Amino acid sequence: MATPAPQRRWQAFCPNCGGPVEFASSASASTVCSYCRSTLLREGDALRRIGQSAELFQDYSPLQLGAAGRFAGAGFVVVGRLQMAYADGGWNEWHVLFDANANEPPRSGWLSEDNGAFVMSFEAPLRERAPDPATLHPAGLQMLAGVAWQVASRLSATIAAAEGELPHPPRMESSYWVVDLRSTQGEVATLEYSDPAAPTWSVGRSVRLADLALTGLRQDSSATLASKAIPCPNCGASLEPRLENTQSIVCSQCKSVVDISKGAGADLAAYRQSTGGEPQIPLGATGQLALSGGSPKPWQVVGYLERVDLPESDEDEQTFWREYLLFNKTEGFAFLVDTEEGWSVVRPITGAPANARKDTVTYQDKPFKRRWRYTAKVTYVLGEFYWRVRREERALVSDYEWRNGARLELLSSEQTGQEVTWSHGRAVDAAEVQRAFGLPSVGMPALRRDVSSGFDASSLLVKIVVGIFLLAVLFALLRACSRDDCQDYKDLYGASSTEYQQCKRSSGGSGVIHSGSGGGSYGGYSSGGGGHK
Repeated sequence: MATPAPQRRWQAFCPNCGGPVEFASSASASTVCSYCRSTLLREGDALRRIGQSAELFQDYSPLQLGAAGRFAGAGFVVVGRLQMAYADGGWNEWHVLFDANANEPPRSGWLSEDNGAFVMSFEAPLRERAPDPATLHPAGLQMLAGVAWQVASRLSATIAAAEGELPHPPRMESSYWVVDLRSTQGEVATLEYSDPAAPTWSVGRSVRLADLALTGLRQDSSATLASKAIPCPNCGASLEPRLENTQSIVCSQCKSVVDISKGAGADLAAYRQSTGGEPQIPLGATGQLALSGGSPKPWQVVGYLERVDLPESDEDEQTFWREYLLFNKTEGFAFLVDTEEGWSVVRPITGAPANARKDTVTYQDKPFKRRWRYTAKVTYVLGEFYWRVRREERALVSDYEWRNGARLELLSSEQTGQEVTWSHGRAVDAAEVQRAFGLPSVGMPALRRDVSSGFDASSLLVKIVVGIFLLAVLFALLRACSRDDCQDYKDLYGASSTEYQQCKRSSGGSGVIHSGSGGGSYGGYSSGGGGHK
């Protein structure tokens, strides 16, 4: 595909270093000198230096200046970038310039890149007064531009670095609020308060990188970070991140969780964790899985989490479950969730369901009924993660279900700090998990925990009756044979599992598996990362 023809270019020289500076669009008000990184403001036919941009952090994005593509039938070229940063990570805002049209003024947009997900958005006038950011809270509702929006996140962000042409002079010196909102129609809106008196309003939609027909991508985007080995701050073992946008990595030697979000040269924060279980699907394994409405694609296991719900009463049993973080180069991230009820595969969504505060919400014209609402806590992690993993960080989780015959779809929201993330997916049977990852058949007893809805009354009654009978027989056999009271946990989850160890620690453990007060998180854990856009 040919690179879109630029509009009439305007050239000048950097007032700081004398290097040549070129503008491809009359709509660009600012640029960053590629020689001395001075931030330059365009004033008529002159350039004025207004600041200095920091060096770009090597984030291994596949995009770069000069990359070209098509969106909604129009060609565009990437002409600038803002590298944004906040407490738990960062994201890219790529400034794109569309083909000139003789009948319309120059048009530019933003291609936002966050953890393998992309949103194409366009700035628009906001006719009403923008709300005070202090009044916007995650999961709250806000009417703007005639649309009801759900607040997805409110972040205090800074521009860490910039390059190329930009529609506004970048505010490099201080942080400001960035608020993301989502509609039930799959739209994403952003209020950016770099100028509190006149916040910038933009609206867009999620896009797939493969659908943009991009050319001129960075050739080294497939490179790994293995060559930039980092010593573990606790034991000195070599940490070799292989995920392009890793924020946290677990030391394979001492199991410390290390924050590498600031790069190899920074002081690394880390915390030690107690030993957990071994994942049934090994890190690095690749499996062919189909997400909801999609064809099978290769997904690699890059991270592993163990989580637990926090019951409201001390008398309630805790429920443990596991989540595998999956990565696909063109699709981004998804989660394979393993609970005591079965398996599911989900991924974060861009939009938000209707009636998000109700017990029944609507998504893709389907009514999802809430099954659980609980607080979840991470207890153990392995591998790499695109967010900064914090010790025992908690999330408020709501799980929803929609069933049509044998088909079970799942919806979940997770709120951590100032972000709320929605995820959608489907139930997966154990045989599909085994086939997808080529797992040995000897492990099938531990895999066979298929998800079932608690709202199917007749099915639930039959299962309860059968379950009671089987448990009674099993209990009698256990007593007669003097077997381990926790043998059921050992057979189902493994000898090193949290469930088995907890049962062994408890006095007089019966070996009966309780469903507890909560579900087991149908949604993927996000911990702040990925909530933006």
